[in-house]
Amino acid sequence: WAENYRRREELQQANGELIHKQQANGSAEGNYIAPDEVGAVVFDIGSYSVRAGYAGEDCPKADFPTVIGVTLDREDGSTPMQTDVDKRNRSNATYYIDTNQLRVPRESMEVLSPLKNGMIEDWDSFQAILDHTYKMHFKTEPSLHPMLMSEAAWNTRAKREKLTELMFEHYNIPAFFLCKSAVLSSFANGRSTGLVLDSGATHTTAIPVHDGYVLQQGIVKSPLAGDFMAMQCRELFQELGVEIIPPYMIASKDAVREGAPASWKKKENLPQVTRTWHNYMCNTVIHDFQASVLQVSDSPYDEQVAAQMPTVHYELPNGYNCDFGPERLKIPEGLFDPSNARGLSGNTMLGVGHVLTTSVGMCDIDIRPGLYGSVVVTGGNTLIQGFTDRLNRELSQKTPPSMRLKLIANNTTVERRFSAWIGGSILASLGTFQQMWISKQEYEEGGKQCVDRNLPDLTLDSPQFSGKSKNSIRPSLRWDVCSGRLWTERPATEVTRAAHAGRLQERTAQIWKTWLAPARPRPGSLSQSQP
Repeated sequence: WAENYRRREELQQANGELIHKQQANGSAEGNYIAPDEVGAVVFDIGSYSVRAGYAGEDCPKADFPTVIGVTLDREDGSTPMQTDVDKRNRSNATYYIDTNQLRVPRESMEVLSPLKNGMIEDWDSFQAILDHTYKMHFKTEPSLHPMLMSEAAWNTRAKREKLTELMFEHYNIPAFFLCKSAVLSSFANGRSTGLVLDSGATHTTAIPVHDGYVLQQGIVKSPLAGDFMAMQCRELFQELGVEIIPPYMIASKDAVREGAPASWKKKENLPQVTRTWHNYMCNTVIHDFQASVLQVSDSPYDEQVAAQMPTVHYELPNGYNCDFGPERLKIPEGLFDPSNARGLSGNTMLGVGHVLTTSVGMCDIDIRPGLYGSVVVTGGNTLIQGFTDRLNRELSQKTPPSMRLKLIANNTTVERRFSAWIGGSILASLGTFQQMWISKQEYEEGGKQCVDRNLPDLTLDSPQFSGKSKNSIRPSLRWDVCSGRLWTERPATEVTRAAHAGRLQERTAQIWKTWLAPARPRPGSLSQSQP
């Protein structure tokens, strides 16, 4: 541990010296070139959790909830109201971030999320999260490391520019890069073209990716996700007459028989907590119930078949315990068939299978085989038992016979939850990627608008591509399937296009020559003339 810590300190010091040298001298093209030994930091901020770590590592260094606790320190000692916290005037606010700080009951602490619809809405809370990550997890200065950050596929231009300005002006980072989370998930699975199904806490989305580009016209979103199932679980407990009691309220509890009312004692001298914090603690109990009990049926829900399925025993923190049978199958059924969900009869929401097929149908017919052939499943909500099997069954019935369907879903929890972060970790550590950074010099010369000109993950509907044919636009980032590496390309001319095409053909010919060449005989084996 001491040797690794010393090595990290040496790398940070060397990185700082190199950054100051580059900022003083400047490169010929104005692009930041990071050394191989110094890792960039990668941020993937979702609606449920924040993932952050160093590029080149296999898992993030930090993983904590996105929501934060906020208290306002008033000079007169009065209690702040919810409206005061929402006014974003928080010069005297105290932030509580990470699980250990957030789950301590505090008086008048509101729980807020910096994101809305997957995009940054509360910039003060977002900045507090970055400060906490650098101070408590990285234990380093932001100015010593370039940053790669993921963003929602539907993020707006104004928010991208404001984020770029914040990173360079406030945190003084040496280089910056923004990439769509769907593109990073595709790269994490070795694909540059595919259909990314991301089912997280707030929404389920199908995002088509073609040659590293997100096709905006094919994005389909559905609110049927993790929070939707949590709401269904709440209604189930209300029907059973069971109240969700978070652990912070329980002083002691007695063992009770199955299905009997819970017997517990409440803690004394508890602070007067807010409704938002109490609901957050109740949601932690429901999330554990979802992960432990729920299961997706292999086929469309049938009451008789569900009654024959094995039950799962679960005990709530207050001691109430019960065997859950058909309910554990009916709740996640709403993801695939919304008509079976409580309170959603007659709605027009799309199930997971229809979300994917609708997205493919909104794309060009020439790229549909590539989308069906690489359906990437990601997001924490897809970890429910039986989710991928049911999705494969649904798509097999809805996919045209002429299309080849392939579902790409990692079996491990880490790779499924952190796929966007892993893709960013791979991307930022590639030597061929280092010329793609937006350097501090480029920002100072071009302003915050440089984020729209330099980043390769702009969609075909972006203003930069207006009036141009799709065939004339080449992605700035390609996955070389022959060598298994990413290679980059600046705005393409006919010469560069021919050069890259020739390189790819030459590499392909070398591989085929190697595969088709006869194996050399070992000493004492058959001669070359013998079959």
